[in-house]
Amino acid sequence: MAKISFKPGNMLYPLPVVMVTVADLAGSTNIITVAWAGTVCTNPPMASISVRPSRYSYHMLKETGEFVINLTTSALTHAADYCGVKSGRDVDKWKETRLTPVKSDIVKAPCIAQSPVNIECIVVQTEQLGSHDLFLAKVVAVHADEQYMDEKGGFHLENANPVVYSHGGYYDLGSKVGKFGYSVQRGGHRRSTSGKA
Repeated sequence: MAKISFKPGNMLYPLPVVMVTVADLAGSTNIITVAWAGTVCTNPPMASISVRPSRYSYHMLKETGEFVINLTTSALTHAADYCGVKSGRDVDKWKETRLTPVKSDIVKAPCIAQSPVNIECIVVQTEQLGSHDLFLAKVVAVHADEQYMDEKGGFHLENANPVVYSHGGYYDLGSKVGKFGYSVQRGGHRRSTSGKA
């Protein structure tokens, strides 16, 4: 299979689309859509986001060192896009998107009520990397919408229709093609990487 060489760049797609909520010391809040967010560590649980210093939310992150990662769904795609292209300097994103702020358990930044998962984070390290600063944070609380819990206590985010971002587009996840460990289970379906069965 022929490959075309690209200049070095960020081609790690798809990415989770998350709305990050922040607050400053005066109590003002904002929502910023971030595609550069990720899991960093299991124990202790840690996550990261990358934000340009020019963004309105940046000073809030620096002031409080706290934020909430709010997962998005197909129903929240319009709001997520709006919060990514509009600045909190110019508009009240809560009002314009009709999203509902809910008091967090630990951090000053609010959770978004409509999000199926809210992850409260406290920054432990900030790295100036170039165009973006990386905020490395410890997860201090997690909230999950009970409507996606089963009778055994299992959480089914897939039922919320989560979305991802890839090359300028938003996409739902589509159908399930496997589960963790299925490739080594007896009777597990093997998929060919050559394109031939």
